[in-house]
Amino acid sequence: MTDRLVITRPDDWHLHLRDTEALAAVVPFTARQFRRAVVMPNLRPPVTTAVQALAYRQRILDALPAESDFDPLMTLYLTDKMTPQVISEAAKSRHIVAVKLYPAGATTNSDSGVTDIDNALPTLERMAELGMPLLVHGEVTDNTDVFEREQCFIDQILEPLSRRLPELKIVLEHITTADAVAFVNSGRPGLAATVTPQHLLMNRNALFTGGMRPHHYCLPVLKHESHREAVLKAATSGSERFFLGTDSAPHARSAKENPCGCAGIFSAHAGIELYAEAFEQVGKLKHLQKFASEAGPDFYGLPRNTDTITLIREPWQVPGNYPYLVNDPIVPLRAGETINWRMENTLND
Repeated sequence: MTDRLVITRPDDWHLHLRDTEALAAVVPFTARQFRRAVVMPNLRPPVTTAVQALAYRQRILDALPAESDFDPLMTLYLTDKMTPQVISEAAKSRHIVAVKLYPAGATTNSDSGVTDIDNALPTLERMAELGMPLLVHGEVTDNTDVFEREQCFIDQILEPLSRRLPELKIVLEHITTADAVAFVNSGRPGLAATVTPQHLLMNRNALFTGGMRPHHYCLPVLKHESHREAVLKAATSGSERFFLGTDSAPHARSAKENPCGCAGIFSAHAGIELYAEAFEQVGKLKHLQKFASEAGPDFYGLPRNTDTITLIREPWQVPGNYPYLVNDPIVPLRAGETINWRMENTLND
């Protein structure tokens, strides 16, 4: 049994940091573990230009601990009206690495998202020309059953788009179904997926264990056990098409525990440890480095990190909450419960 694991320092390829006081509260958690992170643009108003993205990046840097070397990688929020010229301008900056597609109404702050993929086609064509990846929240937003929205999005929108623009790099984010695994595995080059810790560790029963569990509510929602098993098998397979993306999405307790609670799970407090638990469950710790530290940089054409982190088998109890907004804390994934792995505080050069 492995009690100590040294891996190349990981990156988080899907992260929400919010802004202002919320940003300052959560960014140190990610910076402690991850060298880089792809930061989502769904602020209010959304980040739709290179100028806005770089200004947001500076706010992130300003909120970091003084000794941090964390490198935020920025994204733009795709809208019906975004022009190819915006993409050309963004591509000039090494700090802007992708564009995010939110179907309008699909999730938090997605009301400015795309209403019809054809509206964005000229912009997507320019992205394909420049090698700018498209990051996809893959759910339809009609009256389709909530547990089937990912599969329908793949069938109706993503698979046709992939065929229409074969050079476009696409990341299907936070995959939750066997259908998504099959699409990524059977697709052409340039297709990949990120996987969250919650979708590796929990199925939809976790939404109702002991009563309604609002802090387990995220979008896409947790799925049937057979889908969790398929996603876990893909993530731990050693395939270069699947890599780490926590989708850590902070919301204050009051925003989660109310009659219309927000979707999102905060996992940045223990991102890499939760993945280690999932990989250990199926005896695949040997593939954690590929998933966490290698496949993502390789897909984005970035260098792998050169420093390392050390994980040790040492159970610890997650606090019931962490400070977030004034008098309104954040409740993390596994609050009050035990995680069996812990990252040592010291990074190894």
